[in-house]
Amino acid sequence: MQLKLTNSKWLANLLLIAPFFFWGTAMVAMKAVIPDTTPLFMAGVRLVPAGVLVLIVAAILGKPQPKGWIAWLWIALFALVDGTMFQGFLAEGLERTGAGLGSVMIDSQPLAVALLALWLFGDRIGVWGFLGLVIGVLGISLIGLPDQLILNLLHKDAITIAGSWEQLFASGEWLMLLAALSMAVGTILICYVCRYTDPVVATGWHMILGGLPLLAVSSGVESQQWINIDLAGWMALGYATIFGSAVAYGLFFYFASSGSLTSLSSLTFLTPIFALFFGNLFLGEFLSPLQWAGVGLTLVSIYLVNQREKLAAANTSLAEIASQSPAETQLKQAIVSLKEPETLL
Repeated sequence: MQLKLTNSKWLANLLLIAPFFFWGTAMVAMKAVIPDTTPLFMAGVRLVPAGVLVLIVAAILGKPQPKGWIAWLWIALFALVDGTMFQGFLAEGLERTGAGLGSVMIDSQPLAVALLALWLFGDRIGVWGFLGLVIGVLGISLIGLPDQLILNLLHKDAITIAGSWEQLFASGEWLMLLAALSMAVGTILICYVCRYTDPVVATGWHMILGGLPLLAVSSGVESQQWINIDLAGWMALGYATIFGSAVAYGLFFYFASSGSLTSLSSLTFLTPIFALFFGNLFLGEFLSPLQWAGVGLTLVSIYLVNQREKLAAANTSLAEIASQSPAETQLKQAIVSLKEPETLL
């Protein structure tokens, strides 16, 4: 029985981490295929077929379809923000920058989610949670920002820093920042959407409704969207669609609708780690010492955010013990020692 419970816990943890694994590896797949396609077409292809797959699974599971104009209104808003805007900004930004550097902007969204969750739902994160988020942003900054820019900041080289930031935002990272803000708002919106419809069904429809405008704009302003894509490219797009969208978004918004938004969003810091690891494996990208330091800080941040309540409780207990007089401490120890034989029996 204990083994079964342990296996269930491990499975739950794996499912919780799965969206961020799939997002990180999908970034690598998209980066590999984007020279042979166009950004808006890639974004639309990543969404619409994935939405159809999610709705098929929802139908098999017997999930009810949305009812009433209020439900469809929330889904439409969700589709606009987390579908059209997020995927559009992400694809356009990915074309203009590297996956690692762009992920720094995208993965800053847990801070925005934490602030919005505090404002709207009273989801307080405490000192440990805030410290974890700050360390997480520092970690992904070390992972994604150019080493030279970080060294210039440390040496306070104002002229070089100004030039580095100009080059940074001229290359499209601001689009990744807009993508991060869109995803943060989308994460908050799912809480409102789920008041009127099932989260899995809403995820499927938001992909379809969010992806169709991207394909429509692509047909009008882009050309040769699929002519140069080979078999490996279609397989990469298929992976980004099925696992990087259908499976990842279905799991993410299911968990977002039933848990702590701040804790879940903090796991987003795992995405660039997976992206960099598999980028090294398949695309020959390597981690610098600063990036390895960022990986370590990222893991620390996730621990702090997700264990913030236990850490706060432990601190409170230590503070109470420290405030007690020696006589009180000895009395409590004596009481515990008297109760121990009864407990053992």
